[in-house]
Order: sequence, then structure tokens, then C-alpha cells
Amino acid sequence: MKLTKQERVELNQQASTRTGRADSARHARLILLLAEGLTWAEIRAKLDCNDSYISRWSKRFETDRLAGLFARHAGRARYKVTDRIEARVLAWTTKRKPADGSTHWSSRKLAMEMGGDISHMTIARIWAKHGLKPHQLRGYIASNDPDFEGKAADVIGLYLNPPQHAAVFCVDEKTAIQALDRKDPVLPLSPGRAERHGFEYYRHGTLSLYAAFNTKTGEVLGKTAERHTSAEFVAFLTDIVANQPKGKEIHVIADNLSAHKTKRVEEFLAQHPNVHMHFTPTYSSWLNQVELWFAKIERDVIARGVFTSVPDLKRKLMRYIRQYNKQAKPVKWKYFDPTRRITPDSIVTVH
Repeated sequence: MKLTKQERVELNQQASTRTGRADSARHARLILLLAEGLTWAEIRAKLDCNDSYISRWSKRFETDRLAGLFARHAGRARYKVTDRIEARVLAWTTKRKPADGSTHWSSRKLAMEMGGDISHMTIARIWAKHGLKPHQLRGYIASNDPDFEGKAADVIGLYLNPPQHAAVFCVDEKTAIQALDRKDPVLPLSPGRAERHGFEYYRHGTLSLYAAFNTKTGEVLGKTAERHTSAEFVAFLTDIVANQPKGKEIHVIADNLSAHKTKRVEEFLAQHPNVHMHFTPTYSSWLNQVELWFAKIERDVIARGVFTSVPDLKRKLMRYIRQYNKQAKPVKWKYFDPTRRITPDSIVTVH
């Protein structure tokens, strides 16, 4: 095969391009190899092709020269998702359930039930555009407290506008923390491999952790107990009072657990008039800032911890609290829309 100087220059450019089409570069290399006099067997080895490929493109070049090397199939036009298709997919996703009894859709399952005229990738793109994630599930709980606004405003007021010269503590207990020990040794973290724990474990017992989160400083006063009773709660309130200057006003935010509202607690409050209890609304423990700190100690110590005994669990919990208090930080609590459920004139706590 003979090439003109101009054809050779153009074919070399196509064969060496890094931004053009890969098939066009392969066609150009084929013609250049034929022009160099290589046999078909040698070309098959270099280009990893068959005889029909060499025959087809060599004939096209002989007939139309450079113009014959361009692919004659221009491809199909890009599939356009119309508003009608989007509306149909969204309606099926949000208003119907799979016929096989599944609890949620997958893109392939929906594509199949819609007749197969819409690909699962098109459905996935429509879901992504509208923020639909059928595979995800979120839990929620609604407060049925008839005095939700008043109680929530009282608690939030303590966060945003605490009384001067007073201490505000968020108090709660994390119950039934298990002292779990692994039967098999822990395999440590290494490059390319996560830390691994044995599946089987020993149960050495449980304990409860009482915590009082200082909303001003972020420091935590902690205490462990074998049980979570009203007597233990009163004893913990006594510890809080003992750790503050005598006679200082103390505000305690707690949830509606029955152990927080017994006669013993009432007697304690009567004996300590400087201590004021504030209860979160029913099913609204998320208003208690100590829950954020409980989530932190759960992640850092409890979830992956290995404890050889209940005393070992207690020691590691208290050590964590001591280290945390060295660099404690308060929660930056903000309420952006006081007109939504809490009226502006009820934000500030009445003292």
C-alpha cells in the first residue's frame, strides 16, 4: 500500500493523538503498518485484531482514502428525559410499592415493573435529581406533650440566656452498659486491613453511668452505679451540689424518667432550695445536651471497647471523663426560628 506525503502526515497525527477517538487511531496505525509492508500475521499480533478487521479497513482506505477511515455509524442521539417521564417515575416511586411485597424500590426493580421502556440508569438519575433515596430509612418520634412549647422554651432559654451566677447542668444516665470481653484476640489495624474483633464474647455484667454536663464549660461530672434507681439519682444530685460553691443556684435539666420524679427527689429539692429541676417535654430527650456527650463516649469508648470486668469498664469510663475534661468544650446551641413552634415572648426562662 502506497501513501502520499500528506496522507502519511495525517495518519501519523491520528495514530499518535491522545485526545481523539481510540478507534480512529487504531485505523491509522493499521494503514501505516500495511504501508510499511508488514504481513497480516504481524499486524494481527501488533493490533490484536483479526483478518476481517484488516480486510474491511484496508478496502475502505483503498476506495475512499482518508475519508474511508471514519466510522460510518454516528451513534444514536442522547436519550432525553422528558418532564412526563420524570413525573411518571416520581409517581411510581412515591405512591406505589413493589408487587413482590418488597418494602422499597430499587432502580432495576422499578424499571422492570414500569415495562422496561425506561432504563434503571435513567431512573437512578431522576432519583438523584430530585433527592429520592428509597433505600434509606429515617426514624423519628413526635412529642405528644400538650405543654411542649412551654417546656422546650424553658430548656432552650437556659441554653441561650442562662441566669447570672448560676450553674446549668444537663443530667441523665446511660443504663445497662455491658462489660464485653472478646474470646479471641483483637487483630490490630494494619495497612489495607481494618481492626477485627472476634465474633464471640464474654458478658461480665453491666453498670450505669450518670453524667452531668455543664452547659457553660462543657465539663462533665460522672459517676457509675450498679443500678439506676431514684436513690442513685438523688446521690448524684448530692454530688453535683457538693462540687459547686455553697448556696450557688443550680439548674438541672433532665428527662421524664420516673426515677427523676419520686418522693426522694422532692424531699431533696425541699432540702436544697437553690436546686431547680427543669424537665424536657415528653419524647424530647434530644433537647438534653448530655445526650450529645453520651453519643461521643459511645463512639470513643463503649462501642469497640474490650472490658475484662465491670471494674475495668468503670475504670476506662472514668479515665475518659478525666481526659475529656482537660479540653472540654460547650455545645454551641442555636435556635434559628423561634416563631415556628416557640413564640418569641416565651424564649427566656422565667426564674
